[in-house]
Amino acid sequence: MKLITANLINELTHLTEDAIHICWITAFAMKSGVSLILPTLKKAHDRGCEIQLLVGDYLYITQPEALKILLENLPNAEIRMYRSYGKSFHPKAYLFRHQTSQHVIVGSSNLSQSALTSGVEWNLYTVNLETFEKSVEEFHRLFYSIHTIPINKETLKEYEISFSEANKITPLSTKWDDYESTKLMYGVEQSSPVVTEETDSYDIIVPRPAQKLALDALDETIEQGYDKALTVLATGLGKTYLAAFFAKRFNRILFIAHRDEILQQAKKAFKQIHPNKSHGYFNAKEKDIKSEFIFASIFTISQKYHLNKFQKDDFDLIVIDEFHHAVAKTYSRVIDYFTPKFLLGITATPDRLDNQDVYSICDGNVAIQIHFLDAIARKWLSPFHYYGIKDEIDYSQIKWLGNHYDEEELLKEQLQNRVVEKVFNEWIKYKQTKTLAFCSSVKQAKYLCNYFKNKNIKAEVLTGQNSHLERKNIREKFTNGEIEIIFTVDLFNEGVDIPTVDTLLFIRPTESISIFTQQIGRGLRIAEGKTHCVIIDFIGNYRNVDRKLRVFKPTLKPNEPLRIRTVENIPMTDCTLNFDLEAINLLEEMVKRNRTYRQQIIDAYFNLKLELGRRPTYLEMYLKSNVYELNLSREFGSYIGMLYEADELSDSEINVFNRFKDLLHEIEKTAMSKSYKMVVLKSMLERGKQSWYKAITAEKVAPFFQKYLSVKKRNSIDPVDPDIKKVISLIERMPMKKWANSSKGFVTFENKQFQFEIEVPSSMEETLFQWVNEICEYRLHRYFERKAKKLKNKN
Repeated sequence: MKLITANLINELTHLTEDAIHICWITAFAMKSGVSLILPTLKKAHDRGCEIQLLVGDYLYITQPEALKILLENLPNAEIRMYRSYGKSFHPKAYLFRHQTSQHVIVGSSNLSQSALTSGVEWNLYTVNLETFEKSVEEFHRLFYSIHTIPINKETLKEYEISFSEANKITPLSTKWDDYESTKLMYGVEQSSPVVTEETDSYDIIVPRPAQKLALDALDETIEQGYDKALTVLATGLGKTYLAAFFAKRFNRILFIAHRDEILQQAKKAFKQIHPNKSHGYFNAKEKDIKSEFIFASIFTISQKYHLNKFQKDDFDLIVIDEFHHAVAKTYSRVIDYFTPKFLLGITATPDRLDNQDVYSICDGNVAIQIHFLDAIARKWLSPFHYYGIKDEIDYSQIKWLGNHYDEEELLKEQLQNRVVEKVFNEWIKYKQTKTLAFCSSVKQAKYLCNYFKNKNIKAEVLTGQNSHLERKNIREKFTNGEIEIIFTVDLFNEGVDIPTVDTLLFIRPTESISIFTQQIGRGLRIAEGKTHCVIIDFIGNYRNVDRKLRVFKPTLKPNEPLRIRTVENIPMTDCTLNFDLEAINLLEEMVKRNRTYRQQIIDAYFNLKLELGRRPTYLEMYLKSNVYELNLSREFGSYIGMLYEADELSDSEINVFNRFKDLLHEIEKTAMSKSYKMVVLKSMLERGKQSWYKAITAEKVAPFFQKYLSVKKRNSIDPVDPDIKKVISLIERMPMKKWANSSKGFVTFENKQFQFEIEVPSSMEETLFQWVNEICEYRLHRYFERKAKKLKNKN
């Protein structure tokens, strides 16, 4: 280790020359600083070095011009911005990986001219491998956290607007000269402490009923030719053991998760089912590449340097656990690299309203989904009695920071006497023996704990700040009845269970269906003497509060309003929903004020566009947006109709849309009892933008048609005859003739010639061709997805 007090630029330049992976974290990015370091970064970029840069927006000091220079000159670099919302953000760290060495520089230097040359700065430099690996893993946790966004043309436009507005009020960065201005500053946010809890062990020799159902469903999926699938099992049904049982079909397994404690629990489960296999970790501390079963941190294995340690076909089965947390970039990098025989995603809460990406990872193929209400109906989980109580807090007066409420303003309201007193009184009214209380912050948890203790209640706080010994001690006392209520912050969201918990107290604004479902699952374990779980939920006017309550009505369609009654029994279960009148009035008022379903779709489109940095395709909109059961043809006539209403079409595109709107609607809405129409269209599109719509015969279509439907996962749904003559006859008799008869003149089939009756000006060919392609790809995907689901349900 050495101390650098001057001319850091020399070290950065030297280390960049031979780097194969660069991770820089800085608080600010200024034009002059970027210009100073750009030639060095450009050389590394052009020779294929992997470059990841994270810059903060704190006080809007980062200049848009600096980001624009990086985007234009480093097109293959991955650049993200940390959104601080006024919270201090001052990290400075420079990480380099070489072929045979590694380097970490952490200190005070921004990438400004003075800081890199003559300024008074202290930076520590080490080549310690353990420090480097830990630093890179923590870098990626922050790099892909919910507080960051990708920098691309779309997000840069938005930042330019925010930057301009902020600097009208407090013109900081625009006043600095080139010599003073700061460049790129990246900061590693302190992640929540890793919490490893001891879980109750039990011997499993054969699969439980839920696991047996899931295994059967996975068998059917494989038989149908799929090589990817998602299984959704409610908390408590043993999804990790399901993966372990499923692994018996394969020889070498890669199990991926985002937290080390999940990897530890998975390794324990797999060793129990596969005691004769070798098991090892691939994370910041260990790099086992030889074991038959490897349990890997996504933040470690997704690094290009580490991926290259494996052959693409090293694993027969890849399992991704809890991948409702999956960040598309890290997971897609791993998925795109490996070529396993099967990819299995397992989760308890992949709700599309929270994160559609989890479905796209497995191409939308859900092998089985067992909702916690289904599990309760089957007596696999405990029933519950839910009590919705109106919160005393007015959330409309609390600042919203993009994806969460301002912590200080929220805490100030949460600690008001009237709020705390109502929480206590309602808890006394409905509680049973052992309560988990979910709070927004450690400060809130500690305050409430002290309040309850002053009321002679045996209470404790349990968060990531507690030591392992403290957590173990508190848990034992809780289990033994020496503690009546534990106040916690997210600690019990995943992987931590105390089956005897019989009361849940929600005193935080929970909008996410995934988090809400996870936390409900903490009280649904079956235990001796436990008849049901009580859920006490404080409902305020926080954003989309009605959305989380849809978890109790899983059959509700997305555009159906949520209707709440004072008392309601959930069919097929012993569960009840109870709402006080004030809560009902509040929910009804908020539902009326909520955006229309059409506006939700448009909002989701713009969010996805920002994430991708470009206009998403139709299929990407379906797979990656946060809209459940997307139906654009019903709402807008077509995907292009939605783009038109969202004012996303250029003038030339508007001309194409107006001219061919009815044709696009026809392709979007034509009935499909089979896939045949779209397969014919896909065959025609193979001819290119100038000829796709022109006359074609069934003889010309047949080879493509036969090959396309011969793929196993399609053939199991729409079988195709090996006799080419029969295929030709089928094409003429069904898709060509039927589409021509129903298309109102858009499509004709005469003298064995099938065509679209349109004329396309050369200036419009490219746009129309692209749009028809997107509609065709979407419709084929949706068709086979729906049919596969029906086939599974039928079996």
